[in-house]
Amino acid sequence: MLRWIRQQLGFDPPHQSETRTVYIANRFPQRGHYIPQRFADNRIISSKYTIWNFVPKNLFEQFRRIANFYFLIIFLVQLMIDTPTSPVTSGLPLFFVITVTAIKQGYEDWLRHKADNEVNGAPVFVVRSGSLVQTRSKNIRVGDIVRVAKDETFPADLVLLSSDREEGTCHITTASLDGETNLKTHYAVPETATCQSVSRLETLQAVVECQQPEADLYRFVGRMTIKQHGEEIVRPLGPENLLLRGARLKNTKEIFGVAVYTGMESKMALNYKCKSQKRSAVEKSMNTFLIIYLGILLSEAVLSTILKYAWQAENKWDEPFYNEKTEQERNSSQILKFISDFLAFLVLYNFIIPISLYVTVEMQKFLGSFFIGWDLDLYHEETNQKAQVNTSDLNEELGQVEYVFTDKTGTLTENEMQFRECSINGTKYQEINGKLFPEGLTDDSPDGSAPGLGKEGELFLKAVSLCHTVQISYDQTDGPGDPFSHTNGLSSQMEYYASSPDEKALVEATKRMGVTFMGSKGEYMEIKICGKFEKYKLLHVLEFDADRRRMSVILRTPSGEKVLFTKGAESAILPYTKSGEIEKTRVHVDEFALKGLRTLVVAYRPFSEEEYKEVDRRIHEARTALQNREARLAEVFNFVEKDLVLLGATGVEDKLQDKVQDTIEALRLAGIKVWVLTGDKHETAVSVSLSCGHFHRTMNILELVQKKTDQECAEQLRRLCRRITEDHVIQHGLVVDGASLSLALRGHEKLFMEVCKNCSAVLCCRMAPLQKAKVVRLLKTSPEKPITLAIGDGANDVSMIQEAHVGIGIMGKEGRQAVRNSDYAIARFRFLAKLLLVHGHFYYIRIATLVQYFFYKNVCFITPQFLYQFFCLFSQQTLYDSVYLTLYNICFTSLPILVYSLFEQLVHPHILQSKPVLYRDISKNSMLSFKTFLYWTVLGFCHAFVFFFGSYILMGEDTSLMGNGQMFGNWTFGTLVFTVMVITVTLKLALETHFWTWMNHFVTWGSIAFYFIFSLFYGGIIWPFLHTQDMYFVFVQLLSSGSTWFAIIIIITTCLFPDVIKKVVYRHLQPTSTQKSQMEEDTVSVRSEYDIAESRNREEDNWQLLAASPRPAHHVTLPSPSLLSPTGASDAWTRCAASRRGRAAAHGWVSWWSE
Repeated sequence: MLRWIRQQLGFDPPHQSETRTVYIANRFPQRGHYIPQRFADNRIISSKYTIWNFVPKNLFEQFRRIANFYFLIIFLVQLMIDTPTSPVTSGLPLFFVITVTAIKQGYEDWLRHKADNEVNGAPVFVVRSGSLVQTRSKNIRVGDIVRVAKDETFPADLVLLSSDREEGTCHITTASLDGETNLKTHYAVPETATCQSVSRLETLQAVVECQQPEADLYRFVGRMTIKQHGEEIVRPLGPENLLLRGARLKNTKEIFGVAVYTGMESKMALNYKCKSQKRSAVEKSMNTFLIIYLGILLSEAVLSTILKYAWQAENKWDEPFYNEKTEQERNSSQILKFISDFLAFLVLYNFIIPISLYVTVEMQKFLGSFFIGWDLDLYHEETNQKAQVNTSDLNEELGQVEYVFTDKTGTLTENEMQFRECSINGTKYQEINGKLFPEGLTDDSPDGSAPGLGKEGELFLKAVSLCHTVQISYDQTDGPGDPFSHTNGLSSQMEYYASSPDEKALVEATKRMGVTFMGSKGEYMEIKICGKFEKYKLLHVLEFDADRRRMSVILRTPSGEKVLFTKGAESAILPYTKSGEIEKTRVHVDEFALKGLRTLVVAYRPFSEEEYKEVDRRIHEARTALQNREARLAEVFNFVEKDLVLLGATGVEDKLQDKVQDTIEALRLAGIKVWVLTGDKHETAVSVSLSCGHFHRTMNILELVQKKTDQECAEQLRRLCRRITEDHVIQHGLVVDGASLSLALRGHEKLFMEVCKNCSAVLCCRMAPLQKAKVVRLLKTSPEKPITLAIGDGANDVSMIQEAHVGIGIMGKEGRQAVRNSDYAIARFRFLAKLLLVHGHFYYIRIATLVQYFFYKNVCFITPQFLYQFFCLFSQQTLYDSVYLTLYNICFTSLPILVYSLFEQLVHPHILQSKPVLYRDISKNSMLSFKTFLYWTVLGFCHAFVFFFGSYILMGEDTSLMGNGQMFGNWTFGTLVFTVMVITVTLKLALETHFWTWMNHFVTWGSIAFYFIFSLFYGGIIWPFLHTQDMYFVFVQLLSSGSTWFAIIIIITTCLFPDVIKKVVYRHLQPTSTQKSQMEEDTVSVRSEYDIAESRNREEDNWQLLAASPRPAHHVTLPSPSLLSPTGASDAWTRCAASRRGRAAAHGWVSWWSE
């Protein structure tokens, strides 16, 4: 605890240096004064609370919410001063809300504690004191050597020391971290790979120096210093040496690794980050309305306080004979009295602020989110994936989207690559039946053989089959697959695994063409060419990165030569080539791109011995550097990847997903603009945009590409602006590349936005991940503040998904990072149409009505209380009983609006999908506009006036409504107002309900019935635990008067009849698109019912006619007319037609009828 306090105060930071030193097996140096570094233990803590801090921490978090804090203040005021209502009226609803929320959060945290204990208590094996010891996961320390067996997960971040394989490699899957299911190979350094037993590890003397913990899963910089035979050997460590906590060991019997990051410092734990809280437009509107109502509350309280003192200016009202003041009251401060009275009125009117609104909204969002997962139309049967909701706070935002930003590969396309064409040494080839034929030739030669590719073609295929990170899995029954099992005479079925679908497609293509990649073993890669095997020693791998946009391998050929093979985007390869058919290849790449193919350019570079020594030295120095390793590696890679000899290019097809074109067109009709943001080549992206309907053939395509300077970019933007204003074209499309976009965002944002807003579709190509996020932020923060949605499937889309108002992840083939960081996840792009047009529509109208209705019913509730003060000399006498004050929002009026907000449908889902234009009716937050808010508020005040004065007129002075001449008192008057109010606000919601279910009927009529039953019990029995019972027999007495029943009916009719007239008039004179669709739906429904009835009558008449006629030769018993109901007729005819007897009978009737 003391250490934690010191760390929080900054006196004892956990990491004083930028690197950490880990002594393997915790063998610290004996000589010199060594102070060991402090590291975190291996406990994972995902819980939020402990048993000691739950109550204070949870209360603090809940009272940060302004509504809860407001009601807490009101409750404290009621406790401190003499107020007209009991503290229970505010305290009980507040206690209910706080308790329900605390129980929910406490239960969720208990589940997290339970999961943490299971993880932290898992058994693990650790090497200690020369033996293998079993302990719990939480006891692992940094520096411990841990043994992990096959199919087990790694309990900490480990640097691989050795495995059961001689070369020290192992295979893992990181599906639980990033969703990638492909096998990844990790390596031990050669000096530790031989330590395959506990005894050998006991003699190992090594130190690991690495960076301090960071969240990036794919970055690790370190080095290992091994002492052997009196000398120190330094080996670089990178991501390929680090086994991440949560990953699983596959196809390897066991491994040993040293723990370098433990517990909450492991990379998995550091990725437990909370996404920035997104707030919906509805929530912002709700807070605005709350502030307005707070203003109304303060105004009513101030006005009532002023009027009270104005009224008491006369002595007869200030101190009447029946209520003389005490001496203390006469001498008290007028200012304190004014403040006290103001607070008392504030308490009296505080129910105009609906505390239960927040709880109801949370319940509606939470329960409503299940409908997305339950929707079978959003279920993808092929992959067995259903839609998932990661946050329910943004359900209604799905109905407000104005811009959709989508990735291309894996989102609009299947991310299933198929090799189609290639260019070798300036000649274009296409694949036909697994063979390469020059363009224009076919496989109709007598022997079906393809023309020879020559030396260049063979080198091209070798480069493609060797320059990759593909792994092979061999389907063998026992033991791990041996990549070179063919040499032992074993046959096995091999399958390629790759992190990139492009690489897998290319390696499979070279296999079909006779150059087969047989696998890697240690430092060697093997290929088979025409039945002959060739081994290449892998010297270096120059990994792919987004800046270079290429990857390379340096190999030693069987003849001993050193050669570099590289592949990447044409913009990353062609500028560095010095020879080859550069111009022809460039033309072919453009042609591939116009066909919508993904292109890669392949090149090589031979090294002399001197050149290779220099390259090897530079790479080793850069890889062993602890500081600025990435920058130094990038510099070395650029030094190596130059003076290339061009070999050719490949064209791989990525198929479009089903119904992408229909989905984009539906979004366009709904008023949603679609932007495609992709890293693909300009021509490829344009071709795919045209094929998927993002760009139309008739659309005027504008381009902002290949701009080098700010001046060029600004001039082009001005030209585009002039062209848009001059061209009389209905729709424009814009194409922007990444370089030009960077210039446009640097100093010409307004000009760029002006062009974009006048374009129906925008395509951004050659985009880096952060550029995608910048584009989304640019639109999101523009003056119009449009609601944005981003959808993607890969890790490069995460920044865009998190930046947008709504982020949607596609469950694709590029891992699950996008899904994990999204708000919603769907299996296919086509599901986006229903998610927005149907679910978004429903969620928005439901919650918009819920919010407006809550404020309306609370205005109806508290305004009569305000009016009553004019008739009781502002004495702060309450109109309603305290129990009614407490239960109005909790019991009497809560369930109907909750059920409405879960099930309401203004239009049938099929109509919403077939008419996307209906989405425009709810855009721009139209149902929560100030005009609509004002209507509901004024309506609430009008109804409240009718409640109060209607009851007042009925029970005017000296009016007796009882048969014995007895008059009603103030509690009876308040109960009459309350009764009319409960019935009216419930029926008002019934008028707003369009889609009735049995639950709507149950809660609507059940709420009214519950109020009557509760009131009869509450007022009809003397309850011993109540100090005073003002309501005793009041309700029974009220309902025993026939005049009261008449008044209730008249007042309710007076309130609701104008609403009915307004609905009818507006529906027929100024119908919205939604109302027109409702009327069409009703017409179709009535017509279908009429057709069914007519068909039934016609069939019954025919059967009666046939039954009265003489029978044909075939004796058939006719089914009774009772079968001819809509379902019965269908079943009867189906059974009849399906049987031989039925067909014979039908034939007999037809023959008889024709005769």
